[in-house]
Amino acid sequence: MAARSNTPDFAYLRPKRCHFAFKATEELSVQHQAIMNTYGRLPVTFSHAKGAYVYDDKGNSYLDALSGIAVCGLGHAHPAVTQAICEQADNLVHVSNLYGINRQNELAEKLTKISGMDNVFFSNSGAEANEAAIKIARKYGNEKGVELPTILVAENAFHGRTMATLTATGNKNAQAGFGPLLDGFERVPYNDLEAAKKAIEKNPNIVAVLIEPVQGEGGVTAGLDDYLTGLRKLCDQNDLLYMLDEIQTGNGRTGQYFAYQHYNWKPDVVTTAKGLGNGVPIGACLAKGKAAEVLQPGSHGSTYGGNPLACSAGCAVIDTITSANLCERVQALGERIRHQLQSHLDNQQVTEYRGKGLMIGIVLNTDEACGAIMKMALDEGLLLNVTAGNVVRLLPPFILTDEQADTVAEKTANVIKAFLAEKQ
Repeated sequence: MAARSNTPDFAYLRPKRCHFAFKATEELSVQHQAIMNTYGRLPVTFSHAKGAYVYDDKGNSYLDALSGIAVCGLGHAHPAVTQAICEQADNLVHVSNLYGINRQNELAEKLTKISGMDNVFFSNSGAEANEAAIKIARKYGNEKGVELPTILVAENAFHGRTMATLTATGNKNAQAGFGPLLDGFERVPYNDLEAAKKAIEKNPNIVAVLIEPVQGEGGVTAGLDDYLTGLRKLCDQNDLLYMLDEIQTGNGRTGQYFAYQHYNWKPDVVTTAKGLGNGVPIGACLAKGKAAEVLQPGSHGSTYGGNPLACSAGCAVIDTITSANLCERVQALGERIRHQLQSHLDNQQVTEYRGKGLMIGIVLNTDEACGAIMKMALDEGLLLNVTAGNVVRLLPPFILTDEQADTVAEKTANVIKAFLAEKQ
């Protein structure tokens, strides 16, 4: 079969769909007795995947427009990542950060080169990467003589579920039952530069600003250009660290390798994870200038952070994204999907389209919680999710064909229309 136009040469051809329907009486939550009941799972169990498709244990196929929540940007079982993992597993999986690790050095060089940052600390997750950033900010403040170093964070933010990152997170539901939370955080509205300015003026303990360029869990709300650039200026004027949480936006998701590269400035600290390993757990906290020298031997560490296996996957991801110009492809795919969605939906159904690149938020014209859309999409062979109550979130892989992108848009629109019709 001939390759489709505008399709990367490593994209996978569409498999044959299996037709099926879940029974209406099936439970939405599937649990196993040996697993803690921390997830409300949909009634499906996946067994394998390839490219943009995942398959359940009954042989049904699903077009993945979620990418494991912005993780598998290169799709599933990408040959370059698979090869890197296999070769490294046959060579060296783990030693210790007490010694030099070639693959870690290689990934650090690639990340600092592509980001313009000075150095990097490797962790196992986004939450841990943000923990490193928080520790950098606190130590930076302590070294300046600030008794209670405080980090300015935003409403509706999501930075993780460890105690420090949970405190930084602006989600009361996520925080419920885990008090007392930590001191040292002050919260202001997102996209409100004046509120941030007033908070900094009133609180001399503020030593850093931690912000997401696009609030993924908070409704796929993108930071305004003037807001993000204005925060950079505020931090410069007040000797604060400007720290960006790019756990979800990094590694090509917004159409640049990092979201701040849409602008002509750099942060002092940037964190990333999710797409960096394409499914292999890895996180990274990158620092520049004054922030790069804060942590010294003994002040932070990780047993598994930067192990050879995870770093091999990370190297393969960066090489693939850069060599195939996938950031440009992400921009084109994002525009295509938005255009197709707008052709299928009207302003009686959707009030706003949000996000950047392949972070797409569709704000529905309803105040009701719309979680049932996930199950409806699953029944149609599509994976997506709903965040912030009424925002349908699409985070598809970068290797979609044009046809697959059109299918994502069409199926998403059909599910939205069916859901809203039921509510009338």
